[in-house]
Amino acid sequence: MNVLELDQVVKQYENHTAVDNVSFAVPEGSIYGLLGPNGAGKTSLIRIITTITKADSGVVYLNGEKLNSNTPSQIGYMPEERGLYKKMKVGEQLMYLAQLKGLSKANAKKEINSWLEKFEITSWWDKKVDELSKGMQQKIQFISTIVHRPKLLILDEPFSGLDPINTNLIKDEIYQLNQEGTSIIFSTHRMEQVEEICEQIVLINKGKKVLDGKVKDVKFENKENLFRIIFEGTLPAHIGDHFKLESLSENELLIKVPQGEDSNQLLAELIKNNVHVVSFSEVLPTLNEIFIKQVGESDE
Repeated sequence: MNVLELDQVVKQYENHTAVDNVSFAVPEGSIYGLLGPNGAGKTSLIRIITTITKADSGVVYLNGEKLNSNTPSQIGYMPEERGLYKKMKVGEQLMYLAQLKGLSKANAKKEINSWLEKFEITSWWDKKVDELSKGMQQKIQFISTIVHRPKLLILDEPFSGLDPINTNLIKDEIYQLNQEGTSIIFSTHRMEQVEEICEQIVLINKGKKVLDGKVKDVKFENKENLFRIIFEGTLPAHIGDHFKLESLSENELLIKVPQGEDSNQLLAELIKNNVHVVSFSEVLPTLNEIFIKQVGESDE
C-alpha cells in the first residue's frame, strides 16, 4: 500500500508551471527521497501535499483518501526555512504547536517532556528560541514536527546547521520513527545522505519528473559498464582493441566494456595476459553523478 500518491499534479503561478503533470507514489513505511535542483518544483509539491496550496489539476491521495481538512493532522513538515517564533519560550511554543496538531493539553505536555528528556534538554523549557544556537533550534523544530506522531513526515534539509554528533542523533530518531511505522519524505541537496538514508527516490527538474524508483534500481539502470580491477604485477602494453581504458594507477585500473559485450571477456583477456587479478568489480554511478547527468540532459 502507498501512503501517498500523486496523479498528474499540475501547479501554475502566472506564466510559470511549477509542477507539470507529476505522478509518483510513496510506499507505506518507506524513506523516500524527493530530489531536484533549486527551482525544480520540490517546494511547490510539498506545499500541495501539506494542503498549504491546492493543485490546479490532478489528484493527491494520503492513505487512499483525497487530501482534506483532516490531512494536516496526519502530516509532520519541517521546512528548510525554519518557522519558530524567536521571542517565544521553547515550552510554550511546543505546547502551542502540538495543540494546533490536535493533541490535548495533557497529551501535548506528556509527549513534549518525553522528547525533551530523550534529547537531554529539559532545562530548555523556559528559554526563548533566540537564546538558542542554530543547532539547538533545529532540535526544537524537529520535536515540533513529530510531537503528534504523524503518519507522513516531510523533512526538508533536516541536518542543516547540525554538527556531526547531533546529525547522527536526529538521524537515529528518523530511523526509529520509520521503524515504528512513520513514512518519511526526505528532501536534500546532499546526495550522499540520500544514498545512505533513502530506499526510493523521485527526481524533479523544471517541474517535471525525470526519474523515480528504488535507489539500487536507479543506479543499476544508469550504469556505464565500467569495471574496477585491482591487480598485482605488470600490465601488458595492450588489452584488447574494444576495451576502453578510463584510468590507470599503480595497482588499479578502470576499464569500460562496450555495450552488449560480456565483462567476462575482459576478465579472460586479463588472465590470458598473465595479469594477477586481485579483485574485479563493476562500478555503479553515485546518485550525485546520476543527478548531474539527468538534470543536465533534461535542461538540453
